[in-house]
Amino acid sequence: MEKLAKTISFVASSKAQAKSDQVVWVKVGADAEGQRLDNYLFRIAKGVPKSHICRIVRAGEVRVNKKRAAVDTRLELNDEVRVPPIRVAQKTAQEKAAPIAPEDLPILYEDEHLLVVDKPCGLAAHGGSGISHGLIERARAARPNQPFLELAHRLDRETSGVMVLAKTRKALVRLHEMMREGLVHKSYKTLVLGDWVNDRQHVKVPLHKYVTKSGERRVRVDTELGLPSHTIFTLLGRFGEVSYLDVDLKTGRTHQIRVHAQHQGHPLVGDEKYGDFEINKAIAKGSLGVPFKRMFLHAYRLAFKHPVTGANLQIEAPLPKECAILIATLKAKGAR
Repeated sequence: MEKLAKTISFVASSKAQAKSDQVVWVKVGADAEGQRLDNYLFRIAKGVPKSHICRIVRAGEVRVNKKRAAVDTRLELNDEVRVPPIRVAQKTAQEKAAPIAPEDLPILYEDEHLLVVDKPCGLAAHGGSGISHGLIERARAARPNQPFLELAHRLDRETSGVMVLAKTRKALVRLHEMMREGLVHKSYKTLVLGDWVNDRQHVKVPLHKYVTKSGERRVRVDTELGLPSHTIFTLLGRFGEVSYLDVDLKTGRTHQIRVHAQHQGHPLVGDEKYGDFEINKAIAKGSLGVPFKRMFLHAYRLAFKHPVTGANLQIEAPLPKECAILIATLKAKGAR
């Protein structure tokens, strides 16, 4: 179906929709208080490239309280933002995010500020890099009347487990502050190749993100360019050719657990980026007792103070069925 050009229409805080060919004045609500102007426009003008948004702001087409504003202007409650008509390509029905079914995204905790879900393996956190729609796009599609819904953090597409979405900007900003301050404690369970040596192992090696010649994003240990990274691995069980580990993250670098485990000589079972491809193929066919066709990394617990109320929260997600079956099979065969 041919894409049709349309003009983005914006919804004011009163929820009244403006005509598509008119300038719209939008009153800033509590959900956007403190947000940068460019990020605010990018959120409400879905489908518009951020580069285009920056151009119209710099050209003076966007005004805040009838005055010119910079892209990094911080919005305040009840500010009035002038938004001009913006032409973008209309998405076809096939391109629109499909709402995610409740059974596919179990809710672990919810209140007026937070939505905590159990993300399945195979679902990306957000669209991009060849993925049209991820968890956040599909969650928004399932809750069309939710005025604000943003990822508080991310999990790799292949990782399952506890994931937090913020329902208010206040909660989002504070959660990001808490993560930078190390006040959000993330725990994982993983299965790695080989016979893990120590019962408890601190791994502190710096990690550096880079892009390969083919355009693939990867991470490596790099003592010169890398950022400080700290992972604690605790042995839960040895099963000969694999070991079962509890993992605590003290920093939250991209692919941190995967690269730190590989650096120790024990890549994750099923890791297609940093793992042993031949062994992974054998495991997928059932070499461990049952076929296992995913990466074994599950974010099973998140502990933190509620960003708004201050209440202590400890939210857990049970092992996915396929992971639990594999561990049960290995235990039946006998630990060593």
